[in-house]
Amino acid sequence: MARKDARREITVREAGRKGGETTSERHGREFYEEIGRKGGPIGGQRRKEELGHGGYEELGRKGGNARKQQLGPEGYTELGKMGGNVRKQQLGHEGYEELGQKGGQRVRDLIRKGKSAES
Repeated sequence: MARKDARREITVREAGRKGGETTSERHGREFYEEIGRKGGPIGGQRRKEELGHGGYEELGRKGGNARKQQLGPEGYTELGKMGGNVRKQQLGHEGYEELGQKGGQRVRDLIRKGKSAES
């Protein structure tokens, strides 16, 4: 009886982790792949019906706010720089020239449209 009293209680998180590890050891990766294939389409549709459009908006807002807390303003600056550098590598000099031409044409079209609306 003394042995049982010496045990500490485990948290729900710890119990879930231990259960997941045991299941993984018993069944392996294929088990998880199979249950994911079976449950994915059914669960996804059910979740979509439960949440609706507004529910997904709320989930996105919560996730965005959590990410904003993690990164802070400097993190977003760094992400922007990284994305810009990748895009620069993808497009190269010629790609930027083409984008500039398209942008310039768009501005000319808008100016033309504005002038014709004034007349």
